[in-house]
Amino acid sequence: MSRYFLITIISFLLVSSASAQVTFILDSIPDYTPAEDVIYIAGDFNGWNPGDAQFALGKNEDSLWQITLGPEPEGTTYLYKFTRGSWETVEKGPQGEEITNRTFVFGNDSVVHQIVYNWANGGGGGSTAAWNVHIVDENFYMPQLDRTRRIWIYLPPDYEDSGKSYPVLYMHDGQNVFDEKTSFAGEWEVDETLNKLAEQGYRVPIVVAVNNGGTLRIDELTPWHNPQYGGGEGNEYMAFIVETLKPYIDEHYRTLPGRNNTGIMGSSLGGLISLYGAVKYQNVFSKSGDFSPAYWINKDSIFRYVSRTGKKENIRFYQNAGSLEGDNYIVMMYQMEDTLKAAGFNEVTSKVIEGGQHNEQTWRDDFADAYLWLFASYALSINENKSFQPLHFQPNPVSGEIMLKEMDTGKVSDIRIMDTAGKVVIKMTGFKGNSIDVKSLNPGMYLIWIKNNKGLFVGKFVKR
Repeated sequence: MSRYFLITIISFLLVSSASAQVTFILDSIPDYTPAEDVIYIAGDFNGWNPGDAQFALGKNEDSLWQITLGPEPEGTTYLYKFTRGSWETVEKGPQGEEITNRTFVFGNDSVVHQIVYNWANGGGGGSTAAWNVHIVDENFYMPQLDRTRRIWIYLPPDYEDSGKSYPVLYMHDGQNVFDEKTSFAGEWEVDETLNKLAEQGYRVPIVVAVNNGGTLRIDELTPWHNPQYGGGEGNEYMAFIVETLKPYIDEHYRTLPGRNNTGIMGSSLGGLISLYGAVKYQNVFSKSGDFSPAYWINKDSIFRYVSRTGKKENIRFYQNAGSLEGDNYIVMMYQMEDTLKAAGFNEVTSKVIEGGQHNEQTWRDDFADAYLWLFASYALSINENKSFQPLHFQPNPVSGEIMLKEMDTGKVSDIRIMDTAGKVVIKMTGFKGNSIDVKSLNPGMYLIWIKNNKGLFVGKFVKR
């Protein structure tokens, strides 16, 4: 071997193994940040764990928060955000708005100065949840895991008036499903999307969303333990949905409880647990929406489980992945399609979303297509329900009376005011006038539903 050739090989190896670090420094954080709180960085490099002690920032000599990450090979890309230990305290934009994931590409060693403008639990920005989204319980007990969780529910626009029963779609990461204010990476806008579909004549289901457990998210949404990231409580989490939550929902709401009218859906780890749950509980679910499913975290186990379990009932599987997500998502998605079909499942569709990334925007944009495919026999049947219109009134917040406007209130046939749990607290028929007395209501948020000869009007108000 010539000396020149040997030097060339050595040079190539040195270049190909080049690595770099990055130091992130927060030049400014919100002045209302509690002094005792710790700031963390969460990203695709730590399974998006918002409170990972290994990724806690420390104070430098200038009393600024900072952290050094790496080394990593040059060209490695990190997606990340800053939190105060949970997704309920993730950073937000200058106006309290959701921001996209931050991005850093390793090259030469770098120092990156950044600003956190707001936190999710105190930085402005109101609720974006639609009028027909309610909280079932802020602290719903999960006996299989001995902890509690917030449970959300979306009721179809005509639910209160129709007397009908509806299919149910169960979803994970409830913070991100309906409300930008509670989201940690943007919201799916499931409520707005379904309301628009209802206006267009499609039939829409009840949607039940379970908040993730923050630092417990990886534990709950992975069926098996991963040596690097932990986890492995997915079996107990799915048992909670099937054995505790679903019976409660079926008892307290007008549902179509059979498997043909029950689906499960989620993204990333939520996509993994949705597929696992559907295969495990084939007697419960007939539809599984698996958005950017993170099969890689339980790679060997999930493929083996599907193959060994096999098909016992017909299930529709809808998988997608963004074209920018890489082989961990796209290649494994197609491998799972092959595995499902080999196991006997014939109704499988997989979709690559051009330009899509691993984020809520990608999943939000594909939700309507996924729903219409998964629930096709129900959604595409004739919907005779009238569409609703937004209700405008003043003042809001209100302390005494709501003043209605832009309506012919003299022909109102029905008024209902509901609390956030969906309970009717005021019901009026034969109403005449242009004001509604709400002095008797306790402070809080309420939904108002008004029907007249022009249609159905809905809105929200806050009682002081």
